[in-house]
Amino acid sequence: MIYLDHAAATPVSEKAQRAMLPYLADNFFNPSAAYLPSVKVRREYEAAKDQIAHIIGAKGADLVITSGATESINLAFSIIPANSEAEVLISAVEHASVLENAKRAGNYQIINVDQNGRVDLNDFRQKLSPRTQFVSVCLVCSEIGAVQPISDLARIIAEERQRRALVGDKTPLFFHCDASQGPGLMEVKVARLGVDLLTINAAKVYGPKGVGALYVGHNVRLRPLAVGGGQEMGLRSGTENVPGVMAFAAALTDAEKHIYSERKRLQELKTYITKNLSDLPNIKYIGNPKTQLPNILAISLPGFDAERLIFALEDREVYLSTGAACAASKGIKSPTLRAIGLSDEEIAGSLRLSLGKLNNQENIAEACRIIHEVVANEQARLAKK
Repeated sequence: MIYLDHAAATPVSEKAQRAMLPYLADNFFNPSAAYLPSVKVRREYEAAKDQIAHIIGAKGADLVITSGATESINLAFSIIPANSEAEVLISAVEHASVLENAKRAGNYQIINVDQNGRVDLNDFRQKLSPRTQFVSVCLVCSEIGAVQPISDLARIIAEERQRRALVGDKTPLFFHCDASQGPGLMEVKVARLGVDLLTINAAKVYGPKGVGALYVGHNVRLRPLAVGGGQEMGLRSGTENVPGVMAFAAALTDAEKHIYSERKRLQELKTYITKNLSDLPNIKYIGNPKTQLPNILAISLPGFDAERLIFALEDREVYLSTGAACAASKGIKSPTLRAIGLSDEEIAGSLRLSLGKLNNQENIAEACRIIHEVVANEQARLAKK
């Protein structure tokens, strides 16, 4: 098997597995109970939250543990008052959960991006109005790897807040960032980014699926999506996922230690792939490598059906994607690729290769060889039509 879809999911690392195992059996206690074993588990759970929070420059008390990025994003959007006229701004390259929440809010606008998938700051300035109350822009576009200028957006938002304060306008303005694809490949610090809310996800950093977190700034007041026992500051009731959080902390800590060496390693593999696939027919590399993370390589083969190529590659045990997994599984044409100006033919032939710990020089070389063979076979089939 050659796995080239790490942006969709990563395997759980050995360190994360070891961290969670004791809490699946021996230390199974409910951390909300009053007896000593539960109190001990509570302390260890809170210590793990502190560990996660420290990595993003926050405190454990600032985090709400969730079931993953989608729930974190939904919780972040709960800041928008129900039935209000609040205006929402999101970028054109957001995850489906951001777009669907913006639609549900009702009054939203899309911030344009350039041909490399980066937010157009001038367009953002023009669309940021006195009615805007919520902005959500991802740190990294999961489909093409474009890193967004989050701190620049935060500065523009700070200017708008200052303008409002000077004229006595008390309309709030909050900034959320889905940073799911960032940790492990770049430093993610809430203060440097200048955000009020930040989403992170264990499943993207070699932790288990079903665990995520939302950083909540001190000036932010959210509405719970689930009520009950009042866990997670009353914002996410339900018995805590202790094994998941212990694994999340271990995985994120390990990823943080190896950011620079892993970036270098993946950049070398990406460069190798780029050189070795450059002779594929009409290949188009999507985005600018200078503003992309090194783990994501998006390409287009106009004239080919990407889904046919993916199924043919699957038969050879090479696994990759046409873009965001949740959109691809529904056969939806990527809004991201449309937003950066790709034609229907280019979108139909688009593939995403996302690299990670399961890749090395040997299996990447083999993947390139198999991709060449599959594309050649499909080209021959098309020529016979």
